[in-house]
Amino acid sequence: MKNRNVLVAAAMLLSAFAPALAQDDAKIWYSWSPKPVPMTPWKAPNKPIWRLSEIMDAHKGKSDWVQPIVRDQDYAADYISLGAGQKTKPQFWADDRIFWYVASGQIRFHINGQEPFVASKGWLVQVPYRNIYWMETVGNEPSVRLEVVRNNRTPLYPASGPQDAGPAPKEKGKTYVLASYRTPPDKYDETNKPYVDFWGDFVKRPPTRGDHAFVSDTTNFMNIIRGHGTPTPPDSNKGHFHIDYNEFWVVAEGTIDYKMEGMKVFTANVGDVVYAPQGRWHRASWAGNGMSTRIAINPRPYGMHNFDAEAGAKQ
Repeated sequence: MKNRNVLVAAAMLLSAFAPALAQDDAKIWYSWSPKPVPMTPWKAPNKPIWRLSEIMDAHKGKSDWVQPIVRDQDYAADYISLGAGQKTKPQFWADDRIFWYVASGQIRFHINGQEPFVASKGWLVQVPYRNIYWMETVGNEPSVRLEVVRNNRTPLYPASGPQDAGPAPKEKGKTYVLASYRTPPDKYDETNKPYVDFWGDFVKRPPTRGDHAFVSDTTNFMNIIRGHGTPTPPDSNKGHFHIDYNEFWVVAEGTIDYKMEGMKVFTANVGDVVYAPQGRWHRASWAGNGMSTRIAINPRPYGMHNFDAEAGAKQ
């Protein structure tokens, strides 16, 4: 009976604090937050901004190419061009999802359990772990996509079984062996859907909030952030920084003004990729007179934003 009374008392105490806990999102907290000394540098291929126009110029005349964009402790991201009529091999990833931003052209995605669909400029696509997929460029032009996956991961290739598995794939630094497994593929859910047609779905029927998570799990976050152009904030507005993880964005619409610690304000255009190293103050704002959209990518759906103490925990 004594134990039961203790449990009842504990439950009453928690319920008494419930309203206060619900209001924590509005409360401002303070901390001594660590910043690296010296500041975290951009290590190639990472750099403050990759301009899509310059990438396309560098590969002019080629239909199939790969341009490394991001390499850090969390992600490997590449811009990839696939020529007209070209196809990828069926493959999957053991424990991580893969996701894309389509910059140009048309790609038909084939994902196990889903009807094939064609993605064009602005589309976001994802495949959860252990789901077999392949893609092909349709139309007369190459397709260009930003492909994002966890860093230092290696794809797996489906096999039919011991009797008729076919030849082993070849990849530098790896030896592929025939293996068996039981754990089924991960599933899509209300947040992590196969795709978002940005121009057809998101722009025409925008959500009530200014941002919208397309990818969200324990180690991945891809967030669509859309808003109307505003005056560029003064340099005294530092923005925020993150602890122990980096963040990057691809611009899907309009223009975005960025301010990075140690740099002047610069403007990113559609298809450009901007990268903020961990611990470095950074700020993004919608530029111009119309609507603009940036797609944020980082490994922390609930990542801490450290603002200046005088900023009141906001930009």
